Amino acid sequence: MTPDYVVIGHITRDVVPGGYVVGGTVTYAGLTAAALGRTVGVVTSAGPDLDLRVALPGLAYHLKPAAATTTFENQYHDGKRTQWIRAIADPLGPELIPNTWRSVPIAHLAPLDNELGVDILSALSKVELIGVTPQGWMRRWDAAGIVSSRPWDEAEVILPAVGAAILSEEDVGRDWDILRRFASLVPILAVTQGASGCTVFENGKGWHVPAFPAVEVDATGAGDVFAAAFLIRLLENGSPISAARYANCVASFAVEAPGPNGIPSAQQVHARLNDDRPVVAIA
Repeated sequence: MTPDYVVIGHITRDVVPGGYVVGGTVTYAGLTAAALGRTVGVVTSAGPDLDLRVALPGLAYHLKPAAATTTFENQYHDGKRTQWIRAIADPLGPELIPNTWRSVPIAHLAPLDNELGVDILSALSKVELIGVTPQGWMRRWDAAGIVSSRPWDEAEVILPAVGAAILSEEDVGRDWDILRRFASLVPILAVTQGASGCTVFENGKGWHVPAFPAVEVDATGAGDVFAAAFLIRLLENGSPISAARYANCVASFAVEAPGPNGIPSAQQVHARLNDDRPVVAIA
């Protein structure tokens, strides 16, 4: 099968009381793209502790076997999160991308733990739209595995080479000076802002796009759901504002159920999408 949406990054085991759940951008974005009608291929690395046939139902995948699957654990105290990385799968290089997956309409670079290098771009020169969710290039961890943020030193190389980037304002500590610098480097930048919606930049000019009303149950993976929907609609009509509105709509479903259970179908999205709240240009 030749996919039309390829997502590249580590699938994860996320520790929860009593066990774990499957996570990672490749999971949430891949399942979203499939639900919206795309044929999806996943390039990832995982250990024998995870069965991808169960974790990624209906998706094609190219697996680099590893000793363990990337594993995260989150603990919350007084409203603050401490995150550990307990295990890391193998790095993902350009040689892992099948030849027939190198000229697809959409390639989504989705690093979680620095598993992708700049060289991954060398295999994607024929892709119509390359999108990136860079959170994994903005993490580091100490000897105990405690995760913290770091500057994205590769931004000046990667952003000019892709068509769109999507990240949360929380990824940069809500530092909009950093976000505006990113917006100056990439043609299109979408910044998610939770229940406030998102801000989208095209060639440095920005607009705020409001969120759709939702009853939040679980926001896990909502940014990844947004990213997949944004890239799909952006390729369809070329409008970042339309893509942001569509992605906000899709993400509004995703937060209304735990895990990936809230990912909507294209028909559900179409029914909710009729919304005429104004988009606001920002300075």
